[in-house]
Amino acid sequence: MKIKRLIFGERSLTKVAGLFSSKSVAESVARQVRESAGLDEPQVYLVGPPDGAAFTSPAFSRKLEPESTGIWRTMIRAHVVAGGAGVIAGVLVYLGFVLAGSAAVKSTPGMSLVAMVFFGGLIGLLLGGLLTARPDHARVITTVRRAIRQGRWAVVIHPLTQQQLDVSMRELRDRSDRVVRSL
Repeated sequence: MKIKRLIFGERSLTKVAGLFSSKSVAESVARQVRESAGLDEPQVYLVGPPDGAAFTSPAFSRKLEPESTGIWRTMIRAHVVAGGAGVIAGVLVYLGFVLAGSAAVKSTPGMSLVAMVFFGGLIGLLLGGLLTARPDHARVITTVRRAIRQGRWAVVIHPLTQQQLDVSMRELRDRSDRVVRSL
């Protein structure tokens, strides 16, 4: 868990959404989940057709990704941590080749070190980009977007603790048409 906090800048790393056919049921469930899971107001959002399903809709974006500053922190942290780990991995690979007596590394040690550090760092930065993109969040966002385009409603929850996540999942599974969550 500590490694997650080192990389990710958002307070809530998980996103949970329950889909509903009516606004009244969604409002009722949102209220019930908030009370039973001990969630604060900004952790539970009701998303529906009035919010717009367009990618650029400010209301939709704010409810599904409320921590815009946290996303920027995640981007910076993920790239620094993963890029640094990639550089270290490149150095370790280089040392492994040196200890193994590789003729190619012995003939051009400086260039070999630079190449391995460069590619290690590059792979680390690419991994940092993947961590920033959060493909697990994209699945939740796409599902909610599709549902509200069909006139349905969603309760989107941003739990901070495992207990909040567990209670939210249980409540949504019991009362919604479908539940989708990120990692």
